[in-house]
Amino acid sequence: MHRRTTLTAALGAAASLALAVSSTAVPAAAHAPSPGPAPWTKVASGLDNPRLLSWGGDSLYVAEAGVGGDGACIPNPEDPEAESCLGLSGAITKVTLHHRRSSQRRVVTGLPSLATAPGNEAVGPGDVVVVGKRWFATVGLGGNTEVRASLGRDAKKLGTLLTGTLKHKRWGRHGWGGTRPRVVADLAAYEAANDPDGGGEDSNPTGLALVRGGLAVTDSGGNDALLVNGWNRVSTVATFPTRLVPPPPFLPQDQDIPMESVPTSAVQGPDGAWYVSELTGFPFPPGESTVWRVPAGGGTPTAYATGLTNVTDLTWHKGKLYVVQLVDVGLLNADPAAGMPEGSLRRVERDGSTTVVAEGLPTPYGVALRGRSAYVTTCSICADGGQVVKIRLR
Repeated sequence: MHRRTTLTAALGAAASLALAVSSTAVPAAAHAPSPGPAPWTKVASGLDNPRLLSWGGDSLYVAEAGVGGDGACIPNPEDPEAESCLGLSGAITKVTLHHRRSSQRRVVTGLPSLATAPGNEAVGPGDVVVVGKRWFATVGLGGNTEVRASLGRDAKKLGTLLTGTLKHKRWGRHGWGGTRPRVVADLAAYEAANDPDGGGEDSNPTGLALVRGGLAVTDSGGNDALLVNGWNRVSTVATFPTRLVPPPPFLPQDQDIPMESVPTSAVQGPDGAWYVSELTGFPFPPGESTVWRVPAGGGTPTAYATGLTNVTDLTWHKGKLYVVQLVDVGLLNADPAAGMPEGSLRRVERDGSTTVVAEGLPTPYGVALRGRSAYVTTCSICADGGQVVKIRLR
């Protein structure tokens, strides 16, 4: 059985909203006030569907999901008139920060990407970790191994954890002298063989983080958190429950409907436990996302923070947990007439409440912190329009 990856559906919904904005935009009224300056500064731009990011030394590395291509296509379950087509447009971009400026370049290219024209709803590189000269990256799939096989040879790295090296300064096919990417773990195959949450085969690897014992991976399709150890063996650390929620207004109101968890990112906290963010699946209700705490070594997840909406990333910084909300009002409630869907960066306080650090961010996705600043990917559903912005912490 194949179930639609709800993270892919969520990004598709956000992309559809963005397209509606661009197609229905009208000139502003003459008396409309000009917006004030955004409370952030741009450090990288021109990115293709940027997702999660992390520090590697003094530089930021950003996973770009790409824009698909002109390769094999599969039907788009969200739109029967559209197709998602394969290309090798996924990439990893290095952002180097200087005192008063920044520079960027794609250091890994040619990674698989699936997207609808013109580069929307992209599924591809989701997160990146750099250790020395070696990089690791998750690559999404949004389906099962049968779907992957139907796309041909270039799709073999979809649904996997990849690695490679950054060694030289000359430009090559895979970036600045990088070695050919190789598969560390076939996460889609693991999902096919084990189906940890029992919901049917569906894999979409997203979040990635260094933890004790190896690398933590969230599979947004499989609704689980996995550990890839130093011997490249995959094991399940936790699965996240499907729960019942009230239906949206356009469905019958006689009974609650099931909502999948859709974990999006995992980090190890100061106490050694894993903390896992949750987007939630359809109907993406506001206030229903949870940050889950998973005991070190695995076990039953417990709620650490609740009342959040469409959370895509999280990170600890100086004893405080920060989270990114993709769309603050909830994906089904965003109004195309209001402009690009907006999300926020928030800090989780000790009493479980949240403090807004920055709001009005256009479809933000990933966050990395250092010193007194947060770095957030924005326009995460944009082909060639994504950015990394710097936000001063309060």
